[in-house]
Amino acid sequence: MAKAKNKDKNERVSCPIGRFFSDLEKASGNKSLVLEHLSRSKLEFLKAVKYLVDDKIENLEKKGSAKGKKKATKIRVE
Repeated sequence: MAKAKNKDKNERVSCPIGRFFSDLEKASGNKSLVLEHLSRSKLEFLKAVKYLVDDKIENLEKKGSAKGKKKATKIRVE
């Protein structure tokens, strides 16, 4: 009973994408071509996530540096 609760708890906490790939690997058995494609797809997926994170960091850094710059002020000359 305790093992079942731990397994359920781990399943709820685990990453759904990781669980998806894990389930695909289990379903494929030991077919090397399937596992090879799954490994490449995991790598490509992680690269896509890395690109999104890097892009967001870059945008936040640009916004942060723009806040520090002084803005031009209009001066009325008589």
